[in-house]
Amino acid sequence: MSSRPRPSAVSTAPRRAARRGYVAALAAASVLALGACAGEATADDEAGDDPTTAQATSVEVEDNNGTQTIRLPLESVVATDNRTFETLSDWGIELTAAAVSLMPDTIAYTDDDTIIDLGNHREPDLEAIVAVEPDLIVNGQRFTQYHDDFAGLAPDAVVLELDPREGEPFDDELRRQITVLGEVFGHQDDAAQLIADFDAAIDRVAAAYDPATTVMAVNTSGGEIGYIAPSVGRTIGPMFDIFGLTPALEVPDGSDDHEGDDISVEAIADSDPDLILVMDRDAAISADDPAYVPGADIIEDSEALANVTAVADGNIVYMPADTYTNEGIQTYTEFFNTLADALEQG
Repeated sequence: MSSRPRPSAVSTAPRRAARRGYVAALAAASVLALGACAGEATADDEAGDDPTTAQATSVEVEDNNGTQTIRLPLESVVATDNRTFETLSDWGIELTAAAVSLMPDTIAYTDDDTIIDLGNHREPDLEAIVAVEPDLIVNGQRFTQYHDDFAGLAPDAVVLELDPREGEPFDDELRRQITVLGEVFGHQDDAAQLIADFDAAIDRVAAAYDPATTVMAVNTSGGEIGYIAPSVGRTIGPMFDIFGLTPALEVPDGSDDHEGDDISVEAIADSDPDLILVMDRDAAISADDPAYVPGADIIEDSEALANVTAVADGNIVYMPADTYTNEGIQTYTEFFNTLADALEQG
């Protein structure tokens, strides 16, 4: 990063306090829900078992569609939400069916032949879930449109959806998702650690970022560069709000299109960003294709961008290669730490 003098950073203390209060409120609500459910558990009175330590028979949580009561223990779990795959895998949750075709090979489930593959969202095999008789379907992201289909095919299952909701702070939505999953699967401590790591990475970036540094966010796909609009743009857009990033360029009517919005390299060059953030979309889905061109080559080998400050100074930060199909809290934590490393190096 440039070594020019930096103005003092904008205080993030109120935001951190609000964030921690939000997480505390979620945790308190979850404890109340679990306490209520534990009270429903059966105890062997003749054996003198303490009912307060009896295993809960259900857990009540809130998702995007309201209150969901999930029966325990879970015998058959299905997952279709890309944001949750890494978490469920790391926690050792066994899946009976999943959208394996949407998983990057960094997810261990891709090596498990016992999981029925529901395919991708364009040509899914939804009926395949009937055979596994799911208790729970963790649905979302590309499969959100199939909520009603799943409800009809597996009427006894809870279809749990925790996609980030429109109009809500994106970072809070990631915390909400992981907190609820922790309650459902009994991994509250693991969820809390993921959130703590996420918060620590956010704090690092917030402390190192200079608002005088202008930022451009792009993705690369098919050899082309797409513009990722602040706030609304896919994956990187919310970072402008989380960190108060100063946009190098703002295009009217920016979208959340998965390939980004059309923008010319000349427009990027004219905006002369100090820092460029990049998601290489094809790295996650087409890296084995002989025609694949890495995002780094597209940007760093462009003659039109050679004199752009970010390119000339090497101030380009790339998201993990599997980001496009693995957009969970761990991916953001990893990228935020990489971004903080770049900013701290000055």
